[in-house]
Amino acid sequence: MRIIGIDPGTGILGFGVIEITNGKMKLIDAGVVTTPAHTPLDVRLEDIFDSLTDIIAETKPEFMSIETLFFAQNVTTAMSVSHARGVAMLAGRKGGMPIAEYTPLQIKQTVTGYGKAGKKQVQEMVRVQLGLTETPKPDDCADALAAAITHYLMTRV
Repeated sequence: MRIIGIDPGTGILGFGVIEITNGKMKLIDAGVVTTPAHTPLDVRLEDIFDSLTDIIAETKPEFMSIETLFFAQNVTTAMSVSHARGVAMLAGRKGGMPIAEYTPLQIKQTVTGYGKAGKKQVQEMVRVQLGLTETPKPDDCADALAAAITHYLMTRV
């Protein structure tokens, strides 16, 4: 089974693809999609959609796991992140995947055992669970991998 995790954002969108074989998780690909600041929103969203479409075509995930927008202090930021989430979800649907949504609390709780875990704790647990030698960077990439891991752990039999 292959899962793509998404940490949505307009400026930086994290993605991480993992594969599960016989109950063992393995990193397939991970990184970020960046769009330049001060670029019109519609252009940024098109870049995100096109990039994710290419990533999905190359890595062939079967499921998408995406972080929900839980809280934002800045309404403008919340709106643009919501747009990025929508575009990511559209890329997932166009790629034929069912999409699962998890709150940041659910992801932190599932990956670290503590719902208020910090970024460093999440990165370290992602590193450990995937058997990596280094923690995934940047944070957006680690958060996307954590979303993918969460989907596997929440749905396994």
